[in-house]
Amino acid sequence: MDMLIFNIGALVSPIGKTAKAGDAQGEVMTISNAYIYIQDGVIVEIGQGKPDYKTQQEIDAEGRLVTPGLVDAHTHLVFGGWREHELPLKLSGVPYLDILAQGGGILSTVRATRKASQEELQMKALAALKVMLAHGTTTCEAKSGYGLDMQTELKQLRTAKELNKLQPISIVSTFMGAHAIPEEYQDRRDAYIQWLIQEMLPIVADKKLANFCDVFCETGVFSANESKKILCAAKSLGLGAKLHADEITSIGGSELAGEISAISAEHLIAATDEGIASLKKGNVIACLLPATSFYLGKPYARAADMIKAGVAVCVATDFNPGSCPSNNLQLAMNLACWNYRLLPSQVLTAVTLNAAAAIGLSRETGTLEAGKRADVLIWNCDSLDYVFYRFGENLVKTVIKDGYIVAKN
Repeated sequence: MDMLIFNIGALVSPIGKTAKAGDAQGEVMTISNAYIYIQDGVIVEIGQGKPDYKTQQEIDAEGRLVTPGLVDAHTHLVFGGWREHELPLKLSGVPYLDILAQGGGILSTVRATRKASQEELQMKALAALKVMLAHGTTTCEAKSGYGLDMQTELKQLRTAKELNKLQPISIVSTFMGAHAIPEEYQDRRDAYIQWLIQEMLPIVADKKLANFCDVFCETGVFSANESKKILCAAKSLGLGAKLHADEITSIGGSELAGEISAISAEHLIAATDEGIASLKKGNVIACLLPATSFYLGKPYARAADMIKAGVAVCVATDFNPGSCPSNNLQLAMNLACWNYRLLPSQVLTAVTLNAAAAIGLSRETGTLEAGKRADVLIWNCDSLDYVFYRFGENLVKTVIKDGYIVAKN
């Protein structure tokens, strides 16, 4: 099937197949009166005017803004239950790590996810993905980590894999068995880490259930040394390394990410100058989560400092039931613009090309260029600035995934 999108008021996209850092993060291609010609789900040609092609489907963009589909590079998509009962604790100032220590937080969701069937998890995730798609997300990452046992971790990963067949959004899986120490191992943390390395990781890698491994490197969770053991074991099995680092306290997570050349380090609210320098040296993408800062009332990561230091920055939702119960990447984009003080062009790169690079897909998607997947958004406005000027409303009009219209608003 072929498609022609024409009468595009402004086609705005980063270009390239690798993440952009420094000044390049804000450099985007802008074409007025543009068209996109698509064949078999792949962009063949981009230009100005309207070419004389006979196509099976023509879409008049009516002078609107067109960008690449959005990439959400950090979600905890598959989980059981919600955690609205923690809201009063958070409002009264009980710290996140204290809630976790009391058996709440992640451990509360672990109990709910263990009880849920794969069908229940699948239906819940499908509902979330439908909302994400309507808001322009065409590719996303999904972490496990709410099982912390063999059966449930595999159930989460299998659910994510099955979801790829059931709906349009492309899903990349990350194994995060090192999300917390489960209750049954509270006094045997070394045994749990050895179990992860010797039992869980080989099965995940052998069954090709995940592309990456992530570890929550934080006070009271996993130390930098423990995180290194797990991630080095994962890399030896062919999994890419990711790291929840410096979310609440700085205990060497950013430095470790740079040392092992992780593909990304995530959160980074408490990252130090030394940590940022390590990210740059290791060519690590900083995956920042402004909606989590907003929801928890925490400081915002030093995005502008990271970009200035030459670190590529991406922005994601962190959709999860505890610290960010929102799957709206447009909201995260708005928060990134206002609170990181980033330009719209920098944020666009952060949720397209850089986000795709953070999950290993920047050669396939994340830009509007010949040879890339035809993941395209037609916005209900005519300029990129307008997307960030407005908030609290879905501004996406049409979502095209792999050359097919998959959502209209």
